Amino acid sequence: MSATTRSRTPDRLCAEAVDLARAAAEEAAAPGVVGEHAGLVSEGDRVVTHFFECKEMGYRGWRWAVTVARASRAKVVTLDETVLLPGTDALLAPEWVPWSERLRPGDMGPGDLLPTDAEDLRLEPGYSGEDEPAPNAPISEEMAQLAEAEDAEITPQAPAALPLVPSRGSIASVAEELGMRRARVLSRYGLHVAADRWEESYGAKTAMAQAAPATCVSCGFLNPVGGSLGQAFGLCANEFSPADGRVVSLSYGCGGHSEAAVMPAPARPAPPVIDETRVDPFPLRPSPDSGSVPVGPDGSASEYGHS
Repeated sequence: MSATTRSRTPDRLCAEAVDLARAAAEEAAAPGVVGEHAGLVSEGDRVVTHFFECKEMGYRGWRWAVTVARASRAKVVTLDETVLLPGTDALLAPEWVPWSERLRPGDMGPGDLLPTDAEDLRLEPGYSGEDEPAPNAPISEEMAQLAEAEDAEITPQAPAALPLVPSRGSIASVAEELGMRRARVLSRYGLHVAADRWEESYGAKTAMAQAAPATCVSCGFLNPVGGSLGQAFGLCANEFSPADGRVVSLSYGCGGHSEAAVMPAPARPAPPVIDETRVDPFPLRPSPDSGSVPVGPDGSASEYGHS
């Protein structure tokens, strides 16, 4: 019980070593950033940590923590460590976020590599990767046996005796032969995410499309794309269009439409009619009786009549 009490009660000599702790904090910090003494705490028997305010810009609420200690039965206090620690109301950096969650479209630069996650929802297996075809695959077991029989007829010996057993009939070999051997392809989710992103950037709701004379579906610069995306998107090939080289929605449009020159011009108001056969007189001086106040015989104006 006494040991616990001693550990909670600051050692007198260590608690009085404020000047030693301040000198250590000023040596570790830049000049003029160590503020007033902000208290102390007992770390154990004859071990005390002194706190000093930090006046350095950008470290609001931080404190310099200097730990001092002394040996048993010794009267000399020595320095243990000096460190800058945040207080209860300290300004802290936001929680670290993995790069995969911080990355945004357009952040990649030349030479940057972006590895995809093995469980990326935007991708799905392009082929099974198994040597044996699936039961419902076009290349069934019967077809595989037929392929092996054909190999046996054209080879000088049985396929099993060859240095390399033929791989005909495997899904991987067929996919490679057809040029389709991709480990993963876009899933339906990946297609929908891409379609939403393209529709937001180059779709019917953009300001450019709202002011366009017509949509891209009737533009000659639209290059169609294959697959299911071709039903709603295409590739713009107009170098003067703001969407040149971009995947655009068929409902998008811009002022670079191929038929913009032959489209009927909007109706304009008729020009004003000028009658050049009639002359309107414009006197240099106003007529004497044109004003609201009559002119007297002597040419002077009459009384206005105001009270």
